Amino acid sequence: MKKVYLICLLVSAIGFSQTAEETAEKKRKVEAEKATLAKPYREMEDADAKVKELIALAESENKNIIIQVGGNWCIWCLRLNDFIQKSDELKGLIDKNYVFYHLNWSPKNKNEKFFSQYGGNPGDKVGYPVFMILDQKGKLIHIQETGALEEGKGYGSEKIKAFLDTWKVKA
Repeated sequence: MKKVYLICLLVSAIGFSQTAEETAEKKRKVEAEKATLAKPYREMEDADAKVKELIALAESENKNIIIQVGGNWCIWCLRLNDFIQKSDELKGLIDKNYVFYHLNWSPKNKNEKFFSQYGGNPGDKVGYPVFMILDQKGKLIHIQETGALEEGKGYGSEKIKAFLDTWKVKA
């Protein structure tokens, strides 16, 4: 009976070791990928003050504001930014119809003053990245979790286009 127990223990330890190695390898790959991607979030920026500036700009340009909440620590936030920046079509739709902002959330700067105006940080509920759409007056009109915009192991261009089309200012 002791031999069976020891064999089970040994098999479990080997399985755990492989799982830990696989996890460590995945983590190394993510960190390597992060190193290659642009870092659009300004960690110490006062989002409340910045969005007040953007509201004035949105009003003068007759656009809504699209805020991508996340941080440079978040691989999916960086992947989404990269996906949009590399697509002339998506970047063009955003530039034409929105004032765009990467709003940082991190342990060093939670931008609590900004989020307190909107019932808290939606990332706490749905994860990161998350989009907040504000109208020209700064009123929250939509929160979009970005899992719905994923396709395969990345993002779906058609899904993002449909999302952007839905929340732009209608002429």
